[in-house]
Amino acid sequence: MLDDLKYIHEKDDQDALGVIEKQWMQLVQEYSVEFKPGAEIRNIVLSGMGGSAWPALYMSTWPGVKLPFEVSRTYGVPNYVNENTLFIASSYSGNTEETLSALEVAEGKGAQIVVMAAGGKLAEVAKAKNHPLFTIPPGIQPRMSSFYFIAGFIGLLGPLDLLVNSELDLKGLSEWLSTQINSWKPDVPTDKNPAKQLALEIAGKTAIFYSGPLLAPVANKMKICMNENAKNLAWWYSYPEFSHNEFIGWSSHPVDKPFAVVEIRSNLEHPRVQKRFEITERMLSGMRPAPHVIVPEGETIQQQMFWASMFGDFVCTYVALLNGVNPTPVDLVEKFKMELGK
Repeated sequence: MLDDLKYIHEKDDQDALGVIEKQWMQLVQEYSVEFKPGAEIRNIVLSGMGGSAWPALYMSTWPGVKLPFEVSRTYGVPNYVNENTLFIASSYSGNTEETLSALEVAEGKGAQIVVMAAGGKLAEVAKAKNHPLFTIPPGIQPRMSSFYFIAGFIGLLGPLDLLVNSELDLKGLSEWLSTQINSWKPDVPTDKNPAKQLALEIAGKTAIFYSGPLLAPVANKMKICMNENAKNLAWWYSYPEFSHNEFIGWSSHPVDKPFAVVEIRSNLEHPRVQKRFEITERMLSGMRPAPHVIVPEGETIQQQMFWASMFGDFVCTYVALLNGVNPTPVDLVEKFKMELGK
């Protein structure tokens, strides 16, 4: 099925695979936006949901933020938000009701506002109130625009000297990524395509993605893409917290559980985290399905994170095709929003 290009084109008629393949180009997106703080910035809060919030988790790992940085996924804002808070309202559609509500609250607290959106009400508010607006290129799904947001965050925080890692070569990173995806493309047959191979292993099951703390944003994104691309239930969690609770959850019931365990193991994680993966696999043998291990390519954390993110997107999209669903639309979410708006 995954080697039938006619079937792929019929099911993927909005070219999700094509969008995913070109994600590396998003990293060099340039934004002509200037933000000048009106007061000392002492903390940063980003309000966003789903694919508009995930990139902020990425930023926490790489390149890192010097100030306290919180991602808020609700209608309000943390109590400490004030004039010394940089508040980022992030919504691809620009119509996310939680983010619009949080923006109004943040404005009332005197926070310094920056908006990132592809349009919608959020962009209208930004223009009307002269909030700096990073306009994300429109036309794709939010979960497929994550690298645009990351380029925007770096473009905002870099000039403010708020990034831990100031040595950023997004152009070099994007060019390197463009060379890594060739074996994952739909015209590469399954016997030579690791993304198709993993998709076949996890199709028909609930996928559970595990990682260490460095690549936790990748595990989170894979979970999101399994939900939205493949219309497939999935979960994610990270080590070392896994060892303190979820570990014991696998210890009862038959090993033949309807799950597929996928572990993202980076050689850049803390040595004790790497050891936890090894001990867990040994101790839970016979109690859970054997894990499918993804070992990210790359010598740096940014290479490994983007590599694993793109690999996961291909895998989840191939699972969608195996499930017989179109990977792009999320019709049920849109219907839910309509019901909520009544």
